[in-house]
Amino acid sequence: MAINWFKYSSPATFYPLAGRLAVWFGIASVLLLVVGLYMSFFVAPTDYKQGEGYRIIYIHVPAAWMSMFIYFVMACWAAAGIIWRTRLSSMMALALAPTGAMFTFIALWTGSLWGKPMWGTWWVWDARIVSELILLFLFIGFMALNSAIDDARRAARASGVLAIVGIINLPIIYYSVQWWNTLHQGATIKFSTQGVQSEMSEIMLYSMLVMTFACWFYTIAVVMTRVRRIILEREGNSTWVKEMLQEER
Repeated sequence: MAINWFKYSSPATFYPLAGRLAVWFGIASVLLLVVGLYMSFFVAPTDYKQGEGYRIIYIHVPAAWMSMFIYFVMACWAAAGIIWRTRLSSMMALALAPTGAMFTFIALWTGSLWGKPMWGTWWVWDARIVSELILLFLFIGFMALNSAIDDARRAARASGVLAIVGIINLPIIYYSVQWWNTLHQGATIKFSTQGVQSEMSEIMLYSMLVMTFACWFYTIAVVMTRVRRIILEREGNSTWVKEMLQEER
């Protein structure tokens, strides 16, 4: 039977679905995180140049990937809310922002820890690092602007425009090592029409991908939980929320 996905654009029908998704993706993220950390720290071989210190990439790289991916998805939800004026779209964008900011901070923090033994300093004004820092400011600006405006619709439009404009920073982050002469190393894993090309050994690549999926599933679980809270806050006076709360009592 065909599934009518459009019905889930309503907060009332999406709320119970989000609860089920949060549970299953939460369990999957924990399992993948345990497996990924074990593979990263005990199975993956020592790097012949960087020694054991390179293992921080199994946290740093997935966090950096997720920071850009979450921002893109957040901007798409924000754009959908502006174009089609769907309440759930702006709620999803708002729910994604804190997790995106967290992964961006983790990417910067672990990059600093990695940079100290490799570059001899905690911070350099490198093009990729600076553009990643700008991404963090965009996430914070999105949340701050949304909170500064009392009217939810006006707040969604204003912060949505900011999110859409900020997309220009994503290709800058990705191509910064090619456009400018930076200390940051180039991409070890490259995606092309020919498939995934990696300079890493297979076990290193698999460990990286497991950690990435762990972060991805964690994001889905947390965002689903957070959007349920936002729905209750904004739809608190709706009949369906009152009936649901009465049934739970």
